[in-house]
Amino acid sequence: MTDNYYQQNAQTFFDGTVNVDMSSLYQTFTRHLPPDARVLDAGCGSGRDSKAFREMGYQVVAFDASSEMVALARRHSGVEVAQMTFTDVDALERYDGIWCCASLLHVPHRELPAAMRRLARALKPGGVWYVSFKYGDGEREKDGRRFTDMRETSLKTLLESVPEVKVLEMWTTQDKRPGRDEVWLNAILSKR
Repeated sequence: MTDNYYQQNAQTFFDGTVNVDMSSLYQTFTRHLPPDARVLDAGCGSGRDSKAFREMGYQVVAFDASSEMVALARRHSGVEVAQMTFTDVDALERYDGIWCCASLLHVPHRELPAAMRRLARALKPGGVWYVSFKYGDGEREKDGRRFTDMRETSLKTLLESVPEVKVLEMWTTQDKRPGRDEVWLNAILSKR
């Protein structure tokens, strides 16, 4: 369902997200990264964030589930972008940072613990990890996409399945896209 949405609406999604100013979120994430860090943009969408991190001097690789989004992200970011899903992540302690901006929210709730464990294994000890979810409770479908919404307590409960990860910061923000009034739950995590 969600993959179909991005296949059929890739250009519209790209156009609506590629120029959103994410600099405040980048600063919160990158202040924890060493120079020349290796960053995984997991569920990269338009490639906006991959491009920003590459321009900051980080070694960036990315993936997205939609072949259409992968093609757009590659062209836009100049970064290696693979077509894969969270279930395909098999790296072991490879990344200094993992960026999951509005991507894990498409994983069904019952599959999130396994996805989180796979990503945690890919993160180096001491590495940092950004996640964001739409603020709310439960699972829903909207316009052909599946969403798992989170509040602070539900994210903390989810993280119990990944004991090697701790929360460094957790906060909410307003959606930065014009005409959107959604609230987002953001968190910076670290691997012990």
